Amino acid sequence: MRLGHLERSIMETLWQHPDGMFAQQLADALPSKPAVTTVLTVLVRLSHKELVSRHREGRAHLYKATEDRDAFVAESMRVALDQAGDVEAAVMRFVGTVSPEVTAALRAALREHELDGDPR
Repeated sequence: MRLGHLERSIMETLWQHPDGMFAQQLADALPSKPAVTTVLTVLVRLSHKELVSRHREGRAHLYKATEDRDAFVAESMRVALDQAGDVEAAVMRFVGTVSPEVTAALRAALREHELDGDPR
């Protein structure tokens, strides 16, 4: 799932604060210093995408990321591969662009996946 610049900034900030933040706190924490109303609009959008949850605390809402950054990245990768016309070609091209560390992580994940006997 692709995120706009402000959506990404808000998610990065929420991932750094797993206990959640209020809209005013988020607006103050963002480098671009957007208006609170702008942050609230983006939070509603992220809520519709099921990336953010909100819980009333007094007169305000506390916003939290619904999943951690790693889960978001993994899901984004899965969605991107689902959209590829030729999955094998897309994976080969991807593997050809990553660092040796990522290649090693992919190999380890595949070995673990095979050992688990997961049929996916």
